[in-house]
Amino acid sequence: MAKTIAVTEQPSTGMQQLKAQPARLGEFLKDVRSEMRKVISPSRAEVQSTTIVVLVTVFIFAAYFWLVDNIIGRAIEALLHRLTQH
Repeated sequence: MAKTIAVTEQPSTGMQQLKAQPARLGEFLKDVRSEMRKVISPSRAEVQSTTIVVLVTVFIFAAYFWLVDNIIGRAIEALLHRLTQH
């Protein structure tokens, strides 16, 4: 069976929140600095290889959608041509 604990919150006034802002900002900036130390920049070779992969993928998808668009467009033109002939 789950146990629950009721915690009474003390009402915080606007002045208390205002006084707590510098401490909260300092803590936030400390956390940001800590996270930025974990950031690793990719090497030039990694950037070049991923850029090539992205460009090749974009051109493959462009060719695929161009082909599908042409096929569907010609099918619709043929259908409309047949339906409008008397």
